[in-house]
Amino acid sequence: MSEKFYIVPTEQHNKLVNKAYQNRGYTIEEAAQAARFSAFASQHGIRTHNAIKALHLDHLFGSAIGGCTPAAKIEKLDSRFPASQIWDANKKLGQATAYEAIDECIRLADQYGIGQVSVDNAFHYLWGGGYVMEAAKRGYIAYTNCTAALAEVVPFMGKYPTLGTNPHSWGFPTTDAVGFPIVIDWATSVIAMGRVQQFQREGTSLPANAAIDSNGEMTQNPHAVTALMPFGAHKGYGLSLINEIVGGFIGGSLPTLRSREIPAGEKRTPTFYFQVIHPDAINGGAFAQGRDQVTNVKAVIEDILGHGNENCLLPGQLEAKWAERVECAGGLLFSEAEIKAFSEIAIECGCCPWSLDNFKPEASDSEIRTSNDISS
Repeated sequence: MSEKFYIVPTEQHNKLVNKAYQNRGYTIEEAAQAARFSAFASQHGIRTHNAIKALHLDHLFGSAIGGCTPAAKIEKLDSRFPASQIWDANKKLGQATAYEAIDECIRLADQYGIGQVSVDNAFHYLWGGGYVMEAAKRGYIAYTNCTAALAEVVPFMGKYPTLGTNPHSWGFPTTDAVGFPIVIDWATSVIAMGRVQQFQREGTSLPANAAIDSNGEMTQNPHAVTALMPFGAHKGYGLSLINEIVGGFIGGSLPTLRSREIPAGEKRTPTFYFQVIHPDAINGGAFAQGRDQVTNVKAVIEDILGHGNENCLLPGQLEAKWAERVECAGGLLFSEAEIKAFSEIAIECGCCPWSLDNFKPEASDSEIRTSNDISS
């Protein structure tokens, strides 16, 4: 049986998220960026990193305890490399920092062919795929990684969590080739902790071999999870390690210190890394059969998905399909449990609680087909 969703107008969603962030001391601009990002995530079906997750993260590790500083100013440090920038975010809201960083990388890529921004003393920016997808929609190749807010992942052949879920995110400007940006975005654990929290809300069991309990035993009970496992054994471990090493070069903290009180002289903040490449900067020009860059990329993808592979999905395709579903519905789609969570946020802000009675359920496939038949 498929899950039932309710339609929330984007404006109503953004108004509440904006209010929630301003209620916690964030500036109008920061709150607007947080609302923009949350709507973008929900528009593409990223339920593990929507506004509920963002505000929960802020409550646990952000403005309430000094892990994120409302109205903080980014300090841009001197660099001898014109296409590279180094920022001290001073614990500024992650979404606002990340949007500014990807915009600056694009500006640098327009000038130099490639641009990169490394960010120290950051607060987590949530769904990395959202930033590279936006860059890809604007015509650029983009990459980002960040270190996670907590050490929740056990290294391969280990027993104690010393790594974060440490996502990697790539976006490619393939809208002309396939109709949407290819976005390769993943946590380096079998599942993200946001997914565990979603399963807790929905009353759903975890997949096997994804998490362990307090005794170090595998568990499928989302309420018993104390740590996560890396995906692909040593391969996911290696990818997770990349983020921590890059973060170490930037100035990042020790991973386990993000989970507990820190000794004097240490810090507990994550780091970001962003890179944007202008496609012209890597254009070799010698394409077969007189193809140009776009048609060559299209031909490569068609070859990969040919030969009996026509039913394979491309990364980013499900997100694009969900965005189409949202557009068809005329608003963002949330489950009953998510509406309840938003209602609690509204009460926290002194607003009227949300009720299911105020939101139309999404039409079923049969209802959509009937409507289409009538309109045609």
